[in-house]
Amino acid sequence: MKKRKRIPPLRTEEEIDRFWSTHSLTDYLHDTEAVDDVIELNPQLARKIRERSRKRLLTIRLEEWRIDRAKKIARERGVPYQTLLREWIDRGMRSEGVKRRRAQ
Repeated sequence: MKKRKRIPPLRTEEEIDRFWSTHSLTDYLHDTEAVDDVIELNPQLARKIRERSRKRLLTIRLEEWRIDRAKKIARERGVPYQTLLREWIDRGMRSEGVKRRRAQ
């Protein structure tokens, strides 16, 4: 059985940002608790969030072995493989953004 990961103590905003930019919440869901608080968002922020969450269909050709491997990893993590692929793409894009900011 796989050992469950624990969220380390994160003391500053920088530590929080650094940790979550390199880790997936799906690996730590067991270490979270339900919250019933209602948060009122600024309408402009809510609009931006909705715009960013819109998805469009994208066709991409991958080798069968890559798809099979992604499905296997997704099963092990307990997430849909499309979600896992989106997470990997997002992580790669963030990494590229960090590289570009460092180069400037």
